[in-house]
Amino acid sequence: MPICEVFGSCVPNVSWSSVSGEKNSCHAVFSNAFILLLRLWRFNHPPLEHVMAGAASPAFGSKLGPEYLLLARNCALAEFGKSPKDQISSRRFSKMISLPQEPVFMDLFPKLKTWYRQHQECIASTRSVLAPGGPIYQIADALLSIMFRKINRSGQSLTPSASGSSNSSSSSLDDALMKLKVPAWDILEAVPFVLDAALTACAHGRVSPRELATGLKDLADFLPATLATTVSYLSAEVTRGLWKPAFMNGTDWPSPAANLSTVDQQIKKILAATGVDVPSLAIDGSVPATLPLPLAAFLSLTITYKLDKNTERILVLIGPSLIALSAGCPWPCMPIVGSLWAQKVKRWSDFFAFSASRTVFHHSRDAVVQLLKSCFASTLGLGSACLYKNGGVGALLGHGFGSHIYGGMSPVAPGILYLRVHRSIRDVIFLTEEIVSLLMLSVRDIATGELLKGEKEKLKKTKHGMRYGHVSLAASMTRVKHASLLGASFLWISGGSGLVQSLLTETLPSWFLSTQALDQDVGESGVKVAMLRGYALACFAVLSGMFAWGIDSSSHTSRRRPKILGIHLDFLANAMNCKVSFRCDYATWRAYVTGFMSLMVSCTPLWIEELNVGLLKRVSKGLRQFDEEDLALRLLEIKGASVMGEVVEMICQSRF
Repeated sequence: MPICEVFGSCVPNVSWSSVSGEKNSCHAVFSNAFILLLRLWRFNHPPLEHVMAGAASPAFGSKLGPEYLLLARNCALAEFGKSPKDQISSRRFSKMISLPQEPVFMDLFPKLKTWYRQHQECIASTRSVLAPGGPIYQIADALLSIMFRKINRSGQSLTPSASGSSNSSSSSLDDALMKLKVPAWDILEAVPFVLDAALTACAHGRVSPRELATGLKDLADFLPATLATTVSYLSAEVTRGLWKPAFMNGTDWPSPAANLSTVDQQIKKILAATGVDVPSLAIDGSVPATLPLPLAAFLSLTITYKLDKNTERILVLIGPSLIALSAGCPWPCMPIVGSLWAQKVKRWSDFFAFSASRTVFHHSRDAVVQLLKSCFASTLGLGSACLYKNGGVGALLGHGFGSHIYGGMSPVAPGILYLRVHRSIRDVIFLTEEIVSLLMLSVRDIATGELLKGEKEKLKKTKHGMRYGHVSLAASMTRVKHASLLGASFLWISGGSGLVQSLLTETLPSWFLSTQALDQDVGESGVKVAMLRGYALACFAVLSGMFAWGIDSSSHTSRRRPKILGIHLDFLANAMNCKVSFRCDYATWRAYVTGFMSLMVSCTPLWIEELNVGLLKRVSKGLRQFDEEDLALRLLEIKGASVMGEVVEMICQSRF
């Protein structure tokens, strides 16, 4: 940040040569430091990803920025030196450098702060009209002269103004370069207006797509730091949807037709390996391929770069931005982008096919549900079509993404695929009900004995009298716990504490009130399924709460825990005391209540200490109606002296 602030404020009147013979200037030093700063705060996450993640699960990249970096720096220095290891390091480093202990804020970097505010404004709204004649106007005019030299020789002008054109003749290249001997921060201030004028000219046919891509690259070659504004501007314009589409026909813009069908087949193969089939998102080869104009310009810019060491730092910065932006655009933008890049670099075709397959889940809710179902089936080893018969974490996560395996690309484990796509799911609210439904279906499959024929024969001959095809209760309970843990993990990583709160205050009460018995089986098998479902929901709810709030008060999110648990336990108390009627199976309801409270008593006693005394008394009364005297007593004992009278009364009643 200090390097950017100082060198970005210098006028490049002097240049010098490095040991390797490369000429440097203050602009070059600024660009190197600025690009490194951008990579530190994950600049490659465009604004579209922040929007797609929704309020329930904001993308992690949206929380980062220069202010976040300074906050992390201040916190780290405040804690540094307290441990013996830090003291040794401090003595060692003090001989070479001095570590300032005072906090640093953005106000110490006024130029960087001004640019960052402009960067956020560029994302949030369209650019205002640039008044002619001012210093920024002159810089913008000079930048356009550099970008479109051939057009300037023909007498046209692309100077940004209210109409996007000007009657004045363009400056010569030498005059333009002289005008640009200004601080880098001033150039960055003019870049959004330059990009707006260039994109407008291309949209109206005054600049060809090839000239636009070349001009953008010339701008980046002149000052590589302008790539930051180029990425943020083009990404923001894609989200606004104001530009006409660009037809990727091979005449105006590059065509992906050479291998678009191949990428489509690879996508289907990757999804089929994880049990996902979405026919509605098939790529129609008869329909012309189109991209939003800003995305087409962004893609053409990246393709103009050669793959060598000199351009590596550029592609590392803008490449992830292109992929993330394409993933959020309408289908099939990402397959088109992947096809064009695969034409340029064939060895990257598998990577782009995998990236394109992830975007299917951005556009199809059904695909997300299918992927979650595959995760449950793989982990628990359920279903006749399951690829992983033995289940387990290895089946869920596999070995990640691989290629060049015999027969083509290796299958991607469903858990790995979900970890790559869950942040970009547009609406995560629906996941709560879907995960509950998948958990209930998994419990049914576990309870009805999804075992191999050989294992069934062994159970048939056991001395303990188990009937053919039945699974022991202990084995079923173990697998049910695994299913609940898996469901809680998916709920937590998908929506965080917001989805956990929705689960306890909305989804579970609605499920108990509206769900009828899901099994038509009667007798021992039906009761067993119903009981295991209740226990699974109890484990699922408690584990989700543990992920969200922890079991103690060390997490800042634990402050919301008493209120949310109070709402849920109030529902349980009303239902147990016959103030609420429910439609689910009674065995399921009873197993849930006793399981939930037993887990709280044994695993999270601090949760109970935080709850209202009156509420605990009502819950204890309901448990006694279930003949759970010991559980009701233990619940009140944890609360302590404030409920001692009720504890004594319960002991007396149980003895006499």
